[in-house]
Amino acid sequence: MTLASDWIAFHADRTPEKLAVIDQGTGRHFTYGEFNDRAARLAGYMRSAWGLSTGDRVAILAKNSSDYFEFQFACIKLGVMMLPLNWRLAEPELLYILNDAGAVGIVYDAEFEARIPPLLVGSGVKHRLRMDAHQRGSDDAPSYEDAIKSSAVRIVMDAQTTHDVPITIMYTAGTTGHPKGVLITHGMTFWNATNISIPSGLNCDSVHYVVLPTFHTGGLNLYANPVFHLGGTNIVARQFEPDLTLKTLGDAALGVTHFFGVPANYLFLSQHPEFASTDLSRVRSWGCGGAPMPVPVLKTYAERGIVIQTGFGMTETSPTVFLSDKRRSLEKPTSVGKALLHTRVRVIREDLQDVAPGEIGEVCIGGPNITPGYWNRPDANATSFFKDEFGNRWLRSGDAGTVDEEGCIYVVDRYKDMYISGGENVYPAEVEQVLFQMSQIADVAVIGVPDERWGESGMAICVLKPGQSLDMSEVTAFCANRLAKYKTPKHMAVIDLLPRNAAGKVLKRDLRLMFVK
Repeated sequence: MTLASDWIAFHADRTPEKLAVIDQGTGRHFTYGEFNDRAARLAGYMRSAWGLSTGDRVAILAKNSSDYFEFQFACIKLGVMMLPLNWRLAEPELLYILNDAGAVGIVYDAEFEARIPPLLVGSGVKHRLRMDAHQRGSDDAPSYEDAIKSSAVRIVMDAQTTHDVPITIMYTAGTTGHPKGVLITHGMTFWNATNISIPSGLNCDSVHYVVLPTFHTGGLNLYANPVFHLGGTNIVARQFEPDLTLKTLGDAALGVTHFFGVPANYLFLSQHPEFASTDLSRVRSWGCGGAPMPVPVLKTYAERGIVIQTGFGMTETSPTVFLSDKRRSLEKPTSVGKALLHTRVRVIREDLQDVAPGEIGEVCIGGPNITPGYWNRPDANATSFFKDEFGNRWLRSGDAGTVDEEGCIYVVDRYKDMYISGGENVYPAEVEQVLFQMSQIADVAVIGVPDERWGESGMAICVLKPGQSLDMSEVTAFCANRLAKYKTPKHMAVIDLLPRNAAGKVLKRDLRLMFVK
C-alpha cells in the first residue's frame, strides 16, 4: 500500500514564495503558499457549508483558470472526487453525466450561469458556487471568492490516503450512446507525472503554458499537474488563441520552457503571420498528442529547429503512454516511439499473443498508470481489461497498431469508430443516437472524414424514409441543442442502403472507401 501526498502543501511548506501559477485571463499570480492556502480554505468551506463526505462527487463547469486547479486540490484535500464537465456539451449530455456520477455540488464560471438552473432541476446537485474572476455573475449563488475569504477552516489531506483512492471521475465519449466515467486515482496522477517528466525534461524551474481545456485529462496532466508535482510554474490561458499563444511563448519575461498541444494547435500557430518572426528559442520541450500529427507540420517546425515530441495516451491511462524521444521524432515521424518508463505496452492478436514486427494487432497497456475501472459500468470493465498468464492486468485500447524491428510502435488505425476533431474525441454511436431522432431518417451511420482545419470532422450517411428529403442545414439545426458543436456532422450523404455484415453491423470501412477520397 503506497501512501499519497498533497503536492502543493509540500511545496507551500518548503518554497512558500515560489510562483505556482499565473492566471493569464485575470493577471493574478499566486505563490505556492497562497495557492495552497486558497485550496485549503475552499476545502474548508465545502466541508462546513456543504457537508461533504469522503467519496462525494463535485462537478466543475468552467473554462481554464487558476481557480480550476485550486478546486482540484481542494477536492484532493477533502477526499472527494472532482467531476470535470465539458462546457461544450449540450444540456442533455451534461445532465446524463451529473446524474450518472451522482454529483452533489457544482462550481461554475459566471459565464455559464444561465446554464445552471436546468442542470439543478434535472439532477441531484444541491450545492453551488459561482466563479466571478473572469466575468461578474448576477444569479443568487454564493461567490467562490467569498467562500474562500469567509472560511476560517483550512483542510489538510488525510495522511492515510493511498495511491488507490480516486480523485477524479472524467467522462469519455461513449461507444454505445452514453459516456463512461473513468476513475482516476492518486497513483495514476503520480505515475503520469513521473513518466512524462523524463522525456520532457520537466523540473522545479520549468514554466509551462497551459492551453488545452482543463476538463480534459490533457489540460490537467500535460503538463500542468506534473509541473505542480515538481514545484514549477504554470501559466494558465483561458483558452487556446494562436495570437496570444505566440506572444506568450515568445515573451522573455515569462520564460516559458514547456508547451503541449494537439495537432490543430500546432497547425494554427504555424499558419499565423507572426510565426516565423516570433522568438521561440526559450521553449525547451514541445509535446503533442490527441491525434496523429501531420508530417508536413512536423517538418515546418523542424525547419525552425523545433522538435515536436509526439505521443499517445488515453483518459484511462492518466493519460501518458508514449512520448517519442527527440532522436526518433524526425527519424520515425509516424511512430509514437516506445512506452515510457513506468508503463508497459503490448500489441496483441486475438489469441492474446504478441504480434510479430509489421503485423497489426490491438495496442494494450499495463502498469500503475491504468484506471481501476469505469464508474458504475461492470459491462465496460468486463470487456476493457484482461489478465495474462502471469496475472498482469491489461487495458484494451481499441486501437490497432504495429511494431517495427526496433520495438517502436505505430498506431495505424482505430478498432473503435472514434474520430478526433480538433483534439476532441467523437464517438459516432452517440451522434447516431441523436440523428435517429430525426423524422426523415430511417437509418444512419457517422464516420470521420479528413478536415483541413480540424484534422477530422463527421459525415452523416443517411438512409431516408420513403418520400422524405433532407439537407445539411436541417441536420445542423437539429443537432444544435442536442450535441456539442464539435460532434455535429459537417457533411452528409444520402444512400439507399447501409452496408452491413452478417451480424447486422454497419461496415464503416466500406463507407470510408465510398466517401473518403
